[in-house]
Amino acid sequence: MATLDLEKISKSFGAAKVLHDIDLAIRDKEFVVFVGPSGCGKSTLLRIIAGLEEATAGKMVIGGEDVSAAPPVERGISMVFQSYALYPHLSVYENIAFPLRVQKMPAGELDARVKKAAGILQLTDKLQLKPGQLSGGQRQRVAIGRSIVREPRVFLFDEPLSNLDAALRGDMRVELSQLHRELDATMVYVTHDQVEAMTMADRIVVLNGGHVEQFGTPMELYHHPATKFVASFIGQPNMNFVPAVVAAVDAQGVKVDLKSGGSLVLPVEPGTTKPGDAVEVGMRPEDLSAGDGMALNVRVLERLGGVTIAYGALSDGTTFCASLDGVTVASEGEPLGLTVNPADCHVFTASGEVLRRKQAPMFDV
Repeated sequence: MATLDLEKISKSFGAAKVLHDIDLAIRDKEFVVFVGPSGCGKSTLLRIIAGLEEATAGKMVIGGEDVSAAPPVERGISMVFQSYALYPHLSVYENIAFPLRVQKMPAGELDARVKKAAGILQLTDKLQLKPGQLSGGQRQRVAIGRSIVREPRVFLFDEPLSNLDAALRGDMRVELSQLHRELDATMVYVTHDQVEAMTMADRIVVLNGGHVEQFGTPMELYHHPATKFVASFIGQPNMNFVPAVVAAVDAQGVKVDLKSGGSLVLPVEPGTTKPGDAVEVGMRPEDLSAGDGMALNVRVLERLGGVTIAYGALSDGTTFCASLDGVTVASEGEPLGLTVNPADCHVFTASGEVLRRKQAPMFDV
């Protein structure tokens, strides 16, 4: 397959600049996911890679070859769209074979490629059916098969699972991850769903307002978010942000007074933070446990069996969520005491930058 390098890619639509100097180096055979909210520029960036949009500025290199000015057909890429875009009057076999027939590929090679792709995607017994006779997941696999037969250098996926129901999306995530391993291919995948990003990616690009907020492995982004935006976007349920004021800075870290009451000494590097500065303390719901500490006024409980998720507010009105053991004793409308290990907390400045922790938790990236 191939590496993919983006150098200072920018895109403007008139006076509106939607991508700002994007620099990315995607490794050979890597599965990279672009994730971010609607309007962040992720689909535009994917379309520029595909050659369906022209970058206003910048350079794109695939496998060491500058393809910035090359048309889509000469880039060695194949793209799977949100819409299956299958021909309803053609069989599964002919839908997969279509791009090869356009290339006028010899019949023997075409047949071998189609059957190989069908085998990989578990569609061998569906080759004579029409798209209308297939489930949504099977139709998406046909669309992927149409990309596989072209044997591209880079596969591109633009939110391919968004039309599927929740259960089928989960199944297809597993299938796509297995497909990546079988093809050993370079893949770039766009989604707004951080669960898809976390479960499938080798590395994730978090985009916000046309800028790259952070590029790293799922666990790097989860444990070491570079900004408040990344921290809020990665993780489910979302991270809590508790307003606080810096009370002291010393060798132990930064002591903060929470506006909801109580103090914490957080083992982070102070940076330019000084006493009196307003900060926010990030606490992941799954890092909390029941105990004597912060008081959560529980408004809603979601009991999911092994996990109980409590939603409510702290004493100062800050919206808060805790993901607790399923047997936790709690009642809606009643206070619930919560504790957190300071080493699991994150501290964000008023500008949204994170203060680096003194001792990183142990985890495998």
